[in-house]
Amino acid sequence: MASIQFIKGINETVIANVSLTRSRDGSKGTATFRFDNPDILKSGMEDKGDITGMYLKDNEGELVTRDVSAKFVNGKPRAIEAVYIIKTPQEWDRFMRFMEQYANDNELSFTKAK
Repeated sequence: MASIQFIKGINETVIANVSLTRSRDGSKGTATFRFDNPDILKSGMEDKGDITGMYLKDNEGELVTRDVSAKFVNGKPRAIEAVYIIKTPQEWDRFMRFMEQYANDNELSFTKAK
């Protein structure tokens, strides 16, 4: 089963809104994940550890990004945004395999922006 974690060993149950961009030649891209009111920001989670990155885990292994930031509203954390940079066509294929498994496991669908 595919999962996303901010602290190793603790699965995030809030589903992210994911935006993808890809270079014209298909060799590079970015995936921006936005989690609104994620579990990791809820009270009682602060004693679980620090957020050290976003870990995309599946049966093939783990993809990691350290580009993770919190968004605040009225001084309280409301969202987490993480950016995963894709540098090669092979990384793009690997990322898409993760996303396909994650989408299937969470009954998600893909919509192409116009």
